[in-house]
Amino acid sequence: MCRNGNGGLNLRLYWLLALTLLLTACGGQNITRKSSNTTESLLYAQYQSWQGTPYQLGGLSKTGIDCSGFVYLTFKDKFGVKLPRTTETQAERGARIYIGQLQAGDLIFFKTGWKTRHVGIYLSDGRFLHASTSKGVIISRLDNVYWKKKYWLSRRILQ
Repeated sequence: MCRNGNGGLNLRLYWLLALTLLLTACGGQNITRKSSNTTESLLYAQYQSWQGTPYQLGGLSKTGIDCSGFVYLTFKDKFGVKLPRTTETQAERGARIYIGQLQAGDLIFFKTGWKTRHVGIYLSDGRFLHASTSKGVIISRLDNVYWKKKYWLSRRILQ
């Protein structure tokens, strides 16, 4: 311990620094958004690599992938972000945003059935990337009659 007149102050600063370092280390992932153009470019690169991969419930490879698996792998591979594996738990992550606030990389969720949920990744200009049950990995439009009717919520993962 310091024996000068500021010993109490030095001790408090030491503990404040230690607490700050501890909280920073335990704070989870520090996720920052790349520029919108960079994010969109990374997403289009992912699309080029996975385009046409067939849908397979529970799939996690180019022989077959489901919607939440595609989101999971895309965020892991392109942004270094580990998301949960299921649509339901992905829908609980990040900050809820309104549809008018969408930016490249935001997750968009749909209620496609009584208990069935679907997830995609927003690109720009009303387009989103997802693993469709009928066409595999594709780009669709939010203003499509089907998707417009099924829209549920949006989440921002990348800040």
